[in-house]
Amino acid sequence: MTRIESDYDMSADAFRRGLGTLDMAMTGSIPLPSASESQGASLAVTAGASASLERDPGMPSTTWRMRSDAWEYLRFAVKRLVYGNDGADLLASDGEIQRSLRTLETVEMYWAGFGQRYVRAIGELLEAGDFRTALDRIGRVVNRLRGDTVPEEPRDEFIDEQERAELSTDADPRPRFEVLIVDETTPSERDATRSEGLRLRAGADAFIYEFVIVPSADDAVAAVLTNPNILACVVRPGFSERTKQRLSRDLRETIDLARAEVTPGQAPSRSSLASVQRVLGLADTLAAIRPELDLYLMAGAHIEDLAGALTRRFRRVFRREDQLELHLSLLRRVSHLYDTPFFSAIQDHARRPVGVFHALPVARGGSVVSSKWIKDLADFYGLNLLLAETSATSGGLDSLLAPVHTLKKAQELAARAYGAKHTFFVTNGTSTANKIVHQALVSPNDVVMVDRNCHKSHHHAVMLTGARPAYLEAYPLNDFAFYGAVPLNRIKQMLLEYRAAGRLDEVRMITLTNCTFDGIVYDPERVMAECLAIKPDLVFLWDEAWFAFAAFHPVTRRRTAMAAAKRLEQRFGTAAHAAAYREQRDRLVSAGGEFAPDTAWLDERLIPAPDARIRVYATQSTHKTLTALRQGSMIHVYDQDWVREAEEAFHEAYMTHTSTSPNYQILSSLDIGRRQVELEGFELVQRQLDLATSLSQAIARHPLLRRTFRVLTAHDLIPSDNREIGRPMPLRDGLSTMWKAWATDEFVVDPSRITIEISRTGVDGDTFKHEHLMDRYGIQVNKTSRNTVLFMTNIGTSRSAIAYLIEVLVKLAERFEEEQAQRDPEIPLPAEVPMPPLPDFSAFSSGYATDTVLPDGDMRAAFFRGQQRGAVEHVRHEELRERVANGTIPVSAGFVTPYPPGFPILVPGQLITAEVLDFMAVLDTREIHGYDSRRGYRILRDTGE
Repeated sequence: MTRIESDYDMSADAFRRGLGTLDMAMTGSIPLPSASESQGASLAVTAGASASLERDPGMPSTTWRMRSDAWEYLRFAVKRLVYGNDGADLLASDGEIQRSLRTLETVEMYWAGFGQRYVRAIGELLEAGDFRTALDRIGRVVNRLRGDTVPEEPRDEFIDEQERAELSTDADPRPRFEVLIVDETTPSERDATRSEGLRLRAGADAFIYEFVIVPSADDAVAAVLTNPNILACVVRPGFSERTKQRLSRDLRETIDLARAEVTPGQAPSRSSLASVQRVLGLADTLAAIRPELDLYLMAGAHIEDLAGALTRRFRRVFRREDQLELHLSLLRRVSHLYDTPFFSAIQDHARRPVGVFHALPVARGGSVVSSKWIKDLADFYGLNLLLAETSATSGGLDSLLAPVHTLKKAQELAARAYGAKHTFFVTNGTSTANKIVHQALVSPNDVVMVDRNCHKSHHHAVMLTGARPAYLEAYPLNDFAFYGAVPLNRIKQMLLEYRAAGRLDEVRMITLTNCTFDGIVYDPERVMAECLAIKPDLVFLWDEAWFAFAAFHPVTRRRTAMAAAKRLEQRFGTAAHAAAYREQRDRLVSAGGEFAPDTAWLDERLIPAPDARIRVYATQSTHKTLTALRQGSMIHVYDQDWVREAEEAFHEAYMTHTSTSPNYQILSSLDIGRRQVELEGFELVQRQLDLATSLSQAIARHPLLRRTFRVLTAHDLIPSDNREIGRPMPLRDGLSTMWKAWATDEFVVDPSRITIEISRTGVDGDTFKHEHLMDRYGIQVNKTSRNTVLFMTNIGTSRSAIAYLIEVLVKLAERFEEEQAQRDPEIPLPAEVPMPPLPDFSAFSSGYATDTVLPDGDMRAAFFRGQQRGAVEHVRHEELRERVANGTIPVSAGFVTPYPPGFPILVPGQLITAEVLDFMAVLDTREIHGYDSRRGYRILRDTGE
C-alpha cells in the first residue's frame, strides 16, 4: 500500500480525530457540551509532538479552517480508497467522509467557485466507486485553497462549460475577489448569473471576481461572517428572511445578534415601497459587520424613488438589465481599495532616471554601488531600497509636513479604512504620536486624567505641555505582577470630585490604554458616554498601540475608539436618546440645579446630553499588529470641533515632533498596509484569533502542558464585578458568546494574546523567555512578568508556528518535570521572595501638588528642577529604604520606568514610599530607565518633606 500519510504529515487516526466533528460543529447535529467539557484543544498537533489532540466539538472552528480541513481530510481519506485494496470497505467504515461532505455542502453555499453542486457530485462519484475521479476533483479544490496551480483543462467529461470556465481561471495571476448576491433564485437563474459574469470578463480587467448567490438575509449575514473573500454585495429585493440551512447554534445566534443591533432608518411611506425597510435592515447589518463591503441594490419598479431613499446605504442602484454597469462598478470600487498612491509614487520615482544634486549620498545607490567596501549593503537590502531613498525636495513625492498630493490621498484612504474623519501618518512611533496629540489639545495647568500605568510617552507628554496629571489607578493583578485597567467608576468618581471642588472646568482630557499590553480591553463607547454626562466637552485620547488590528473584525471593531465615536454620534442624534437623557436628568439634577448624591451618579449608567461634543483621538502602532515597517504609526481623529478648535494647533504640534526628513519607506509601508487590511484584513484577523484560541485550547487539554502551564482567562484578569457574561474565554465557546461579552462586559480580554502562568516550572519569566524560549528554540516573546509569559499572535502567525510553539512547550514541560524529579530532596529549594502588592501612585509632594484634596500636580516644575545638578542627589536603594523607615519621605527627581511594560513606577515630584521600594526590590526586568543600579535613585534635595 502506498504511503499517503505524508500528505498531511500525521496518522490516519490522528487526522480523523482532528476532524471528527466538523459537520457537528457547523450543522449543529449534536448538542454543545457543558462548560467542563469545552476545555479541549482545537488544534491537531503535527508529527513530533508528544500527543495528538482532537478538536473539541464545543468550540466551532472558524469556517476558513473548517472548510480547509474538511477538503484536506477528504483528499487524505479518498487517497486511502484509491490506493488501498479494500476501498469499498474503507468507505463504508469511514463515517468522517460522509460527515465532511455534509459539512462542505453547507459551507460551500457561502463561497464562490466550486459550490454545493460540486460537493454533491463528489459524493455521487464515491457512491459509484469512482474514487480516482473523485480524488481528482477534490484535488482541484485543495490546490486552489493552497494557492497552487490547477490544470487548465479538467478531464471530467461531466463538468459543464460554466464550471470548466471557472476552473480554467485558477492559474490566472490577477487578484481574485467574490461578490455576494442576495436573492431567492432557481438553479438555472444562478447558472445564468454566473455565466453572465464570466461573459463580461475581459483581459484588460485588473481583477477577477466570482459570484456567491444566497437566498435569504440570514444566509447573507452568514456569508459575510464566514467568507472573507467577499468584497461587494448586490441586494435584490426578492430575498427571504430566514435560512433553510442547517447551521450551528453558535452561527445562528451570531446572525441574530448582528441583525438585532441594527435599526434601519425610516422607510418611505408609499405602500408600493413597503419592502424597503427590509432592504435597509439588511444593508445596515452587512455594513456594520463589514464596513469595507461595497453595497449595490438591483431593483425593478420605482428605481428612482429607491435611489433617493437608499443613497446612504448603497453605492449605486441598478436595474437588472444593467449588468455591464454593475460589472464595471465592481471592478472600479476594488481598484479604489487597491490604490496605494504614495507607494505607487515611490515605485515610479525608483524607476525614473534622475541626477542627484542635493543631500543623501545614499540616494539612487550613489555612495554604495560604486564602493569597494559596502556593496554588501545593496546585496542585503536590495537596490530598490536605495533607488527609492529620496526627500520631499526632489519633487513628486509630497511632503509629510504639508501633504497635498500622494501622501494626502494615502492618509485620506487610511481614514476611510479605520473609520476616522482624519488620519495622520507618523514615522517615529506611537510615542511621538502621543506627544503630538497632547501638545495639540492640552495647555499648561490643564488637568489631564491619566491611566497611571499607561505608556511612558503620555507621562513625558504631560510634562512637556505643562499640564497637571491626575493619575487614575488601574486594578492590580498582584498574583501576576501587572496591572489591569481603570474601572469606569473610578473615572466617574474623580470627575465628580473635581466637580464638587469647583474645578471641573480645568479637566481637559482623559487618556487611557485600549487595549493594555496584557490584553485588557475597555468599552470606549460606554466610558466616553458616561464621562460626557458629567463633563460634555471632555476630550479623549485612546492609546491603541496594540489594537490597530481590531478595526477589521466585526466583534473587536466595536471596542475601537473610532467605531465607538461613530456610534455615539449616531446615537446622540436620535429622539430616543434625547428622551432618555431628559428622564435621567430630571432624577439626577433638581430644578434648582442641585446634583443628586455621588452614589446616584455612580450607580446609574449615565446618559450624556444630546449636544455633548464628540472629540476622540486614537494613536496606533500600526507596525505592532499590522503590516508596516518599524516605527510606522498613525493618529486617527474623530473630532466634531476639529476645524474650530483643534486643526491649527494639531498641525503646529505635528510640525514640532515630525522630522523634516521622514523615512519614505515607512510611509509607503503604511500606505500598502492599508491596502492589505481593506482587502483581506477580516480574513487575517479572523485567522489570528482562531489560531490564538487553538493555542490556549491545546495547553488546556494536553495532559503534560496543563500540569506545567496555565492559561490565564478573563476570570484571572478581570474582576467579577467588571464582567457579565462570565465565560473564562468567550471565543472558545463560539463567536456568539464573544459577541455578547464584547457588547456587555465592562472589560474583555483580547483573545489574540495568550498569557501563560509558569510558576510550576521553577523559573521566573525573564529566565524562561531568554534562556529557554529564545536561546534554545528561537521563539521570540515581548513581555514577561515574574511568573507569566505573554504569547502574542498577529496577522502573520501561521498554523505551523502554533504547532511548533506547542512542540517546544511540550519539550520544556518534559525538561522541567525531569529536573524536578532528579532534584536531591536533601537540598532545600531557595526560599521564594514573596511578591509585594503592586504600588499605587503615592502622591505629589506638597511643593508640587495643586491642593490637598485632588490628586493632580505640577510634574513639569519637578522635572526641570530635577535637571539642576545641585538640586539632586543619588541615593542607593538600601540607604533610601532606611530614610523612609526613619520617617523621611523622599521626592523623585525623574521618571523610573521598567521596560517592558514601559510605564513609570515613579514620576518627577512623586513621594517615594516603602511600597514603591518594596516593589522595585523584587523586579526581575533587566531594563529600568531612570534608575542606575550603581548610584541609586535620583531624588530632590530640600523638598521640605
